[in-house]
This record gives sequence, structure tokens and C-alpha cells, in this order.
Amino acid sequence: MSVAIITGSAGLVGSESVSYFSSLGMDVVGIDNGMRAEFFGQDASTKWVRDNLCRSIPTYRHHDLDIRDAEGVSKVFTQYGSEIALIIHAAAQPSHDWAAKAPTTDFTVNANGTSVLLEATRRFSPQAVFIFMSTNKVYGDTPNLLPLVELETRWEVDRSHAYAARGIPETMSIDGTMHSLFGASKVAADVLVQEYGRYFGMRTACFRGGCLTGPNHSGTQLHGFLAYLMKCAATGTPYKVFGYKSKQVRDNIHSSDLIHAFHEFFKKPGSGEVYNIGGGRHSNCSMREAMDLCEGITSRPVLFEYVNENRRGDHIWWISDCSRFQQHYLDWNLQYDVPRILEEIFELNKERWRAECLTLARGMSSVS
Repeated sequence: MSVAIITGSAGLVGSESVSYFSSLGMDVVGIDNGMRAEFFGQDASTKWVRDNLCRSIPTYRHHDLDIRDAEGVSKVFTQYGSEIALIIHAAAQPSHDWAAKAPTTDFTVNANGTSVLLEATRRFSPQAVFIFMSTNKVYGDTPNLLPLVELETRWEVDRSHAYAARGIPETMSIDGTMHSLFGASKVAADVLVQEYGRYFGMRTACFRGGCLTGPNHSGTQLHGFLAYLMKCAATGTPYKVFGYKSKQVRDNIHSSDLIHAFHEFFKKPGSGEVYNIGGGRHSNCSMREAMDLCEGITSRPVLFEYVNENRRGDHIWWISDCSRFQQHYLDWNLQYDVPRILEEIFELNKERWRAECLTLARGMSSVS
């Protein structure tokens, strides 16, 4: 039986990967020590996802393990050795706001943790496919130098520009730009994954994601744009918007579409590959457009606070050009767009959010 090791297995991408590759008959081993709650508080805890996975997938094996723990990671890889066919590395400190508060933790989780996993793969399972969940933040704020035009509800790149039709390709430079500390730690990991592919001949890929989303996302103010916005809309929680007149644009890829891309690469892997991956022109929205959609789905207004100062290094406009991946893997296409994503997030989480609000209300009542 082939084994898939998935880090960040209780997170959005990790949990979707666990479910998907288990359904293919693989034995899935998850590594996740629940640090998301440490990063963003108990509201962002992924424990509920981990418990669901352990309950619903009898063959799933979970390790409460820090990816920086080289000895612990080596023990897991030693246990399965040559049976390991796939590593999906989705564990990360994912917020550039949080990274500025604790740069050393951010770097050690994102860069050193990736180094530990790559070396364990090289030593114990060199034949395995290694997929790294990177980020579009490796490009820093270079996208903000594009010729952008302000429209009624969004910023857009000028129609005459080469990126207007399909979005931003992998050829955009990562040099001479403000990355944010988070972006810098992910650059280090991204380049290392490429180097292990090229230098050691390993089968590796970096997927530089736009906004990743889906119903399993434990969204919070500092990370998880669509999921957290929908939660705020559904529960009446004020949402904070940072700069750019609320017209900043993001493409959004559903975790299911992303995992299908992983599967395509797993079936026909390359070495040291880099792919921009996101919703592209098929699935994107501005902040203002997303709030309008949430109001339509929940039938209640989105309460929000506008902060005139944007986040440092943040993108005004980002749409991924996925054409390179699509040229390599002709069977892959996006299935979800933003309205469908938001509707699914709402339908699959509204009862859980309602229960959380009731629990919180009872707790406040008992304290008073």
C-alpha cells in the first residue's frame, strides 16, 4: 500500500488532501501540531477538522508533531520508508501580519520546517513526489507596479497589458521588492524545494497559490479571506478592511480544485517545477464584490471597519495565470467560482457558527 504524508493535515489544504488521497486507497499519515490556534487564537483552531478526519477516515493516522522537529519527522519517515509515494507539505505560518510579530518563529516554521521535510524525503523516500504549498507572496509587492485602473468596484490591470487576459505568470521577478517577512520565509522554502528537485533529481513542485479557500478553512482576521468574511457576515461580526478603497482584487481557488491539481502532478511529476495556481480569470473578486456576495447569500449586511492604511507588501491586484500548469496537465480545469465557493462555505458552516455564537453568549452570560 502506498503512503501519503501530509503536513498541516488539519488545515484547509491538508484536510482536503487527506480526504481525497484516502479516497484513492492510499494510507494517509498526517502531521499537524495545531499551531494555527497559537498563531491566531482558539477561534482559528483546526481541532474540529482533525477530529472529523480521525472519526470519518478509519485508516488515517495522525501525528501531533512540529515539522521543525527533525528527529520526530525522521522517525515518521523511517517507519514508512520506501512505501511513501507522496508528500504534500501544507504546514505553514501563513500570515504576513503575524510574521512581523515573531519573525524567528515564522522563518523557522516556514523555511527550516521545509528543510527538515525535504531532507527526510531525500534520506528515506527519495522516489516520492514532494509537493510544496507556496504562495504568491514570493513575488512581493511587484504586482503593485503594474498599470492599474480604478473601476467602480475593483482595481484592474490596464487592458493593453500582457497580463490582462490571463493574469500574472511565473516569469514575474521575485527580486527588488518588499516581500513581507512571511513572503521572505516562503521564498526561502520555495527556492529550497526547487533546488532539491534540480540538485538531487527529486520530483518536487512549488504551487504558488493565490487565495486558497473552502468550507474546511478555519478563517481568521489575519488569514483566510473568504471563509472569515463569510463567517463575519453570517454572525454579525465586524470585518476589518485594510486600504485600497476596499477594491483590492484576489483570485480564489477552492481547495478541491487545488487538490485535483496536486493529483495531476502526482500522476506525472516533474523536477523542480514552479506553478502559479489560483482561481485565475475564472474565479476572482474584489473585497467590495465579495462583501456584496456575502450580503446576498446571508440576507444581512456585512458590518465592516475601513482602515485607510494598507498592509505593507500587500497586493492591490492579483490574478494567477495558471496556463503553464494547464499546458502541462490538459485534464485539469477549475470547477468552482467565487459565488459557488461562498455559498458552499455558508451552507456547510452556518450551523457550527450558530452553535459557537450560542456557546459564547452563554459564557458571557454566566460571567456577568
